[in-house]
Amino acid sequence: MIDDLESFFAAPSVTRSIALLMISLVFAFYLSKIAAKILIRITQIVAVRADNTKDEEKALKLRRIETYLSVLIAVVRVVVVVVIGFLVWNIVSPTARENSTVTTIGASALFIVLAGATLGTLLRDITAGSTMIAEEWFNVGDHIKVEPLWDVSGVVERVTLRSTKLRSLSGEVIVLHNQHITGVHVTPNGLRTMSVDVLINDKLKGLKLINKVASTVPVETTLLAKKLYVGEAEPWGEKMWRVRITGQMPPGREWLIEDFFVNLLVQENSELKNSVIVTKPIAHYSDPISEKEFKRAVRLSSRSS
Repeated sequence: MIDDLESFFAAPSVTRSIALLMISLVFAFYLSKIAAKILIRITQIVAVRADNTKDEEKALKLRRIETYLSVLIAVVRVVVVVVIGFLVWNIVSPTARENSTVTTIGASALFIVLAGATLGTLLRDITAGSTMIAEEWFNVGDHIKVEPLWDVSGVVERVTLRSTKLRSLSGEVIVLHNQHITGVHVTPNGLRTMSVDVLINDKLKGLKLINKVASTVPVETTLLAKKLYVGEAEPWGEKMWRVRITGQMPPGREWLIEDFFVNLLVQENSELKNSVIVTKPIAHYSDPISEKEFKRAVRLSSRSS
């Protein structure tokens, strides 16, 4: 056995074959990087179009394309290396066959090590990643919260068959093995919608106060998506009106409305000589699609019990 190993490594033809194989794999690696860069450039173009389009359906399709391209980048890298490595191995295989016993033992040992330490984990990741992509759990650009890791959430930057890359609102980059993602909470368009209902006893003064306070809430990408919308004053009982204020913000920034806006509104109202707000404002989530689905699910009795 020892003599076989010594003769194997001493053979010049075998050494040249191994050297050729290693050089080919390095070449394949750099070739895969070039191919990946081309795909990354195409992905960036698709991402810009998805961000700039105002058509939600078109934006969703572009994000799905961006997701598939992100997966394709990883696949191309692996395929290029494997194909070139396989072709080169076929070229040098006659030399390898001269040392078939040693080659078989070495290949078997290498396979056992890889299978035990690497392939099992990779296969679980690939299976989970394939399922998520095929069932369209989420797309690149979506904001997700991961189960069972409740403290892990962020915008999806990249999805491959093996891993998912997120970026949190704090700027942290999070990379997860797909096998560890058992479920996700997806925030449509990366924004949550909240409303505040305010009852006022003076229509003009109340609207003036609400608009004044609404203009103080900061509007930025990671804060309030756009200026608060102040709805019309609707009659509500005797000499009262209800005003609904609506805003959108990324997950985790709900305090801008339910704390900052509401508290500032109450404070400004308390400083008036005659208060115009009847009760403390009520903050609540206000997603149109959720409300529509809940109307289908909730069945109210026509008579009280």
